[in-house]
Amino acid sequence: MRFLCAVAFAALSATSIEAMAQETIAYVDDRSDGAALVRSLYNAINRKEYARAYSYFAPSKPVGEFKAFVDGYANTRSVELTIGKATTEGAAGSIYAAVPVVLKSVESQGEPRFFFGCYVARIANPAIQGLPFTPYQIEKAHLEEVEEPIDRAVPSTCTTR
Repeated sequence: MRFLCAVAFAALSATSIEAMAQETIAYVDDRSDGAALVRSLYNAINRKEYARAYSYFAPSKPVGEFKAFVDGYANTRSVELTIGKATTEGAAGSIYAAVPVVLKSVESQGEPRFFFGCYVARIANPAIQGLPFTPYQIEKAHLEEVEEPIDRAVPSTCTTR
């Protein structure tokens, strides 16, 4: 009986945390450019809306399977995002956006972890798309953990290749 109570309490606690995150953090879903898409990704992660976060990635899913993606955030309380100077370039009917980022991830126990890297988002030229319309999607993601202070970790450049 104690085991069932503990399991029920844990489930309620997780649900409460998700509800609190959704009530206190405004919903943002903006796919108008690469930087906005990455902001929306971390908005979904901070709101514990992992299916929405996962949906921002291209069908090739550079982050792996959904369960592994969700499990990667099991100990994450919140993520602060800093975006560097995003750049765009056109190629073969597509627009690519390279988005340099730095993340401060606060773990469940309150310990911060810092990451830097690059996201590459792609959209097929909207003028030539048919139905269904496909907005920007993240095609590449590369993050590395870093020990140095976050203000010095923002990559100065990020490429689409």
